[in-house]
Amino acid sequence: MPSNDARILLQAAVPTAAVGAIAAVVSGVVAGGKGALGAVVGVLLAILFMGIGLYVLQRTAKSLPHLFQAMGMMLYVAQLLLLLMFVGLFKDTTAFDPQTFAIGLVVATVVWMAAQARAHMKAKIFYVDPEAAKDEKNEKSGSSS
Repeated sequence: MPSNDARILLQAAVPTAAVGAIAAVVSGVVAGGKGALGAVVGVLLAILFMGIGLYVLQRTAKSLPHLFQAMGMMLYVAQLLLLLMFVGLFKDTTAFDPQTFAIGLVVATVVWMAAQARAHMKAKIFYVDPEAAKDEKNEKSGSSS
């Protein structure tokens, strides 16, 4: 993974994990051990889904740049639908508190998306590779400097 991609992943995952830790503590105080476990599972699931989505999106940007925007929209819709499906699947579980699971999942997803958007806005990524443009110009003119 190139440094920009790793940096964006880190800038999205760290705030999400921090908010997840806060959600786990608050859920533990409010709903006990099962509440804390529910929040942790929800946050981990959100980090996993969003991290995989970011990885897939970055791979698409490199291999199929013309599909990047459409893939991004489809990916976010698919992620949100899958997360909603997990909330529905675990609504009657007794392993952990389903309410804190859902809250942790939603909060982590919102924090991830906000942190990822901020990371992309702050990233200094060239729209055009200056070296590639320079090489292309040299090839057209026939010079080799």
